Amino acid sequence: MIDQNIIFNIENATEFQNVALEVFKFQFKNNRVYRSFCDLINKHPSDVKTIRDIPFLPIQFFKSHKVVSGNSDPETIFTSSGTTGDITSKHYINDLNLYEQSFQKGFHNFYGNIEDYVVLALLPSYLEREGSSLVYMVNALITQSNASESGFYLNNLSELKHKLIRLDAEGKKMLLIGVSFALLDLVENASFNLKNTIVMETGGMKGRRKELIREELHDKLSKGFGIENIHSEYGMTELLSQAYSKGNGIFHCPPWMKILTRNTEDPLSIQKHEKAGGINVIDLANMNSCSFIATQDLGRVYNDDSFEIIGRFDNSDIRGCNLMVL
Repeated sequence: MIDQNIIFNIENATEFQNVALEVFKFQFKNNRVYRSFCDLINKHPSDVKTIRDIPFLPIQFFKSHKVVSGNSDPETIFTSSGTTGDITSKHYINDLNLYEQSFQKGFHNFYGNIEDYVVLALLPSYLEREGSSLVYMVNALITQSNASESGFYLNNLSELKHKLIRLDAEGKKMLLIGVSFALLDLVENASFNLKNTIVMETGGMKGRRKELIREELHDKLSKGFGIENIHSEYGMTELLSQAYSKGNGIFHCPPWMKILTRNTEDPLSIQKHEKAGGINVIDLANMNSCSFIATQDLGRVYNDDSFEIIGRFDNSDIRGCNLMVL
């Protein structure tokens, strides 16, 4: 077993690569699903010298297989959202402390002490089901904020509106985190001119509204809340770490997470920076599941390792996103 403290103490690219290669060897040996995939594409530890050589497991495997490293019983199972009849992803978590360390340290890296904030959460589609890793994270942040005003909101938008306006006017430092469609509902039914509030969208219309491109969504929200920049969180059920954007859709990762892009015509080939491609994620906090995941997102990575999401693969785009055909 790899000491998880090593993961959260990474300070540079060399340390990241060294730890990533150790995690790869550990998961190749202890994760049967990942090992089978590596065998299928004929990629083994002797072939892997850098992080660009590491195989990335298609994210769809979290829907069809139990992706775990080792034999420990899970403490909990995080599940993805989906419409009726959809097969949802399942992430088996055998050490919740690892997840808690990841989101606590990650938030602190980007935003400082959670105790400095009042945390207001508008996550109706997530609160209405069980197994949401986002709700688990936000609930912990609300608790750790130590602010009596912190809390979740479901359909009580009027109460949330009045609390936002009052606390912002009092100079309270606030974080409003919400799913995109609910934030739009809020600004369409109220007028804001916020001075002390960070508004963070977690993406997704969840079938409640027409999907919008990021620029259009952020324009509507920034005008509605009376603020210049809309922040964003990039995370998913299959990850235990989050990347954050403080504006313009440009995300940054914590030191134990990294984004690469793959060629859409050759999904086993990693591209150079600046080229659009399929998003591959290295999340070293996923030590007990799989740290190397090929997502269905399209994006672009820049020379400073920041990245942006520019869309998703169409379901018909088999060559680009569905490595399972291999």
